[in-house]
This record gives sequence, C-alpha cells and structure tokens, in this order.
Amino acid sequence: MDKQRLEEANSDDDFARKPRRRWWRLLMRAMLVVIALYAAGFVWFLAQIRPDEERPTVRADGIVVLTGGSSRVSDAVELLANGYGRRLLISGVERTNGIAEISRTLPDSSPLRNCCIDLDWSAVNTRSNASETRRWARDRGLRSLIIVTSNYHMPRALVELSHAMPDVTLVAYPVIGDKWRDEPWWSSGAAVRLLWSEYMKYLAANVRVHVDRFVKTRDAEPAPKEQQESANAARN
Repeated sequence: MDKQRLEEANSDDDFARKPRRRWWRLLMRAMLVVIALYAAGFVWFLAQIRPDEERPTVRADGIVVLTGGSSRVSDAVELLANGYGRRLLISGVERTNGIAEISRTLPDSSPLRNCCIDLDWSAVNTRSNASETRRWARDRGLRSLIIVTSNYHMPRALVELSHAMPDVTLVAYPVIGDKWRDEPWWSSGAAVRLLWSEYMKYLAANVRVHVDRFVKTRDAEPAPKEQQESANAARN
C-alpha cells in the first residue's frame, strides 16, 4: 500500500512538473527569439552607418549641423563655404560656448559667420535638435537640408528630423571621427558600447515616432457618428 501511494505521489509530481517545464521551454524560446531579433536589428543598424565621408551629390537650401562630435562644425562650415547651402544652422550650442569660441575654432569663417550662420542655443538632445531645426527651416522658407552629424548618430537623427519635417528633403552627410579612421570599431570596447547605446536610442526613437504617428492618424479619423452625419448631410 505504501509503495502504491508513493508511486501515485510521484505520478502526481510528474504531472504537475510537466506544465512548468512546458512553460519554461516556451519562455526560453521566446527569449532566444527576442535576442535573435535584437542581434539582427543591430546588424541592420550597423549596415546604415557609412564607413567613409562622401560629399553630397546635390545642393540644398540649408545645412544643419548637430553639435556633439569632433569636426562636425568645421565640416559643415566647409560645405557652406563651397556653396552646398545658403545658410547654416549650428544646433545645440552649449551655453558655455558661443560665437566667439566658434570663431576661434574656425578663424577663416568670419565672412560666412556674419552673413550665413545661425546658432541654436535651445536644443539639448536629438529630439529638440529636430524641433529647433523645423522652426529654423520654416522661418527661413527652406525646403531641403543637408544634415551633418557623426556617422553612428545619423540613423537616429534622420528618424527624428524626418518625423519633425516630413515635407522637407533631407540629405545625409555623415562625419567620420578620427577614432573610426584609426581602427575598426569592433576592436574597441568603448566603440562597441557606444554603438550599442546608440542602437538602443535608435530603437526607442523609432517606437516613439511610430506611436506618435498612430495617435495622430487615429485622432485625425472622424468618429463613426461624425461619418454618418457627414453622409446624411451630403445626401440632403
């Protein structure tokens, strides 16, 4: 009798463990799928990052440089000097800096500085860069812009800027930093961490932009009652 009870108890335990094992296997498979998707997305993100600098093949109404990386401003001023745009916006200038410091960095830009360069002191991140750029382009009547920023930052910058200005043509001019020229990114732990961090920010920006578009589209659609009233008014 005791042996039979023991066998029944073991059978009950096995029956209770099977669902737990099944759920555990499903959880592990789901985690593997998520990891695989993240890895594939990271590879796709890396494929968007240009390894070399190339001059724009077209000219634009204006040029916008997003501060934060080495040689971005100097490259943007050089584009302006070569006639790739009529005006230049330096977006995200720190409060501790100013036109005097930019002048010291770029002493040959004085004629352009006096006529064609605008400074944005308000932007503190890529999203606010996009907002300030939209305001600047609208006030200046600019319909096409060359965007200057670091190559690894360009994908996220284009997501934010194209969302803020869907009616403005954007031309990417990615800047390649000295560290990227000296050694491949995968050989530097700091570069790998930077790219992974930028990838996560890029994903977050895409999610927010798609949610915002969905909300705007939903709000723009007339309610069923309004649709019926419009149809009745048209028939009358």
